[in-house]
Amino acid sequence: MNETIFALATAKGRAGISVLRLSGAKAFEIAEKICGSKVTPRRPSLRRLISSEDVILDEALVLAFESGASFTGEDVVEFQCHGSPAVVDALTRELSDFSPARLAEPGEFTRRALENGCLDLSQVEGLSDLLEAETEAQRVQAFRIMQGSLSDKVNNWRNDLIRAAALIEATIDFSDEDVPIDVSPEVAILTARVRADLEKEITGSFVAERIRDGFEVAIVGPPNVGKSTLLNALAGRDAAITSEFAGTTRDVIEVRMDIDGLAVTLLDTAGLRQTDDHVESLGIDLAVRRAKAADIRVFLLESGKEIEGELQPQPDDIVVVGKADLDQTIGVVGVSGLHGQGVDRLIRRISAVLSGRSALAQNAVRQRHRVAMRQAITFLSSAEDLLEDYQNTSELLAMELNSTVHALNSLIGQVGVEELLDEIFSSFCLGK
Repeated sequence: MNETIFALATAKGRAGISVLRLSGAKAFEIAEKICGSKVTPRRPSLRRLISSEDVILDEALVLAFESGASFTGEDVVEFQCHGSPAVVDALTRELSDFSPARLAEPGEFTRRALENGCLDLSQVEGLSDLLEAETEAQRVQAFRIMQGSLSDKVNNWRNDLIRAAALIEATIDFSDEDVPIDVSPEVAILTARVRADLEKEITGSFVAERIRDGFEVAIVGPPNVGKSTLLNALAGRDAAITSEFAGTTRDVIEVRMDIDGLAVTLLDTAGLRQTDDHVESLGIDLAVRRAKAADIRVFLLESGKEIEGELQPQPDDIVVVGKADLDQTIGVVGVSGLHGQGVDRLIRRISAVLSGRSALAQNAVRQRHRVAMRQAITFLSSAEDLLEDYQNTSELLAMELNSTVHALNSLIGQVGVEELLDEIFSSFCLGK
């Protein structure tokens, strides 16, 4: 039987309300001792919380959830008390005095939810992402995964593959009898559908991962064209040093911001030019590497000049003239970080590109997911090869299909993920 655990579920510090969560077999018994009377599941009640020495600790709203109807799958009691540190400390000390109870470890509530079948591993990861979400796009994506969108897909793929394996195994079971139906066409349809879905999911997982971790937009161009001033204008603060002297920026300066609900990291890079200065040369090499790895590059140019060097615009990259306030050339698309000219237009263009890419996002968001799906495709490819002569290879074919199902099971934590659990749950707070 699991120990009864407790922890503060809300942030530490002063607040109007703090929530302490208690979970385990003794949760109701402990709560009833503190409340002085029976607690009724799913019937909130305002109670005086009393210590073992008959001292009133606080007056709190108490909610109880029986096992099978709670977040952890166990008996759970929540104390919604006043949010002062003194009240929280007093109630925590009182809970600590009960021998069956102990302070929860990071992520232990959620781990129990996983162990009790209330969440699968992909939903746990979605919950973790939801707790870390900083933008609207991250919130929407994380909530969708927490609600089981990836789990539903995996279950659909598993059902198709189990159906395919059952058809093949039927030919093994009845190998000595006449089986009038050729099962290969249906098996081929099922495996092709799963393969297409997996390939689409893998492709979309890179975009979903970017939504989760943030896109990168690199500002590149020659020295003294206004890159750092533009970064400061976009960030709304002096994040980079600006100077009239070329070569001021030597390192890559990063600024995190929210662009229309998407997490974006802007990169201010060293000016691109030929130089004998060793330190500046290192900065330029770093700028080229980071710019190549970025999702979008904003090329800031001098009016009338062409882009030179190995770094050239790719589809979706943005090319504009810098220091537009000093350029009166008709028809030139420019931007001025100093005066704000064209900055809003540039932000809209960046947003349009990233929003277009985000539309391709799927439900898998981690490298772990891609590894499992690629492994599934490997097994599936072997199965499809064997299907051409399935009457002579039926046993091997069934094994490959079952191996594909096994690989997909690791996506939702049914097999082969024990070594991941400690790392995943260590990132959760004590109350989760």
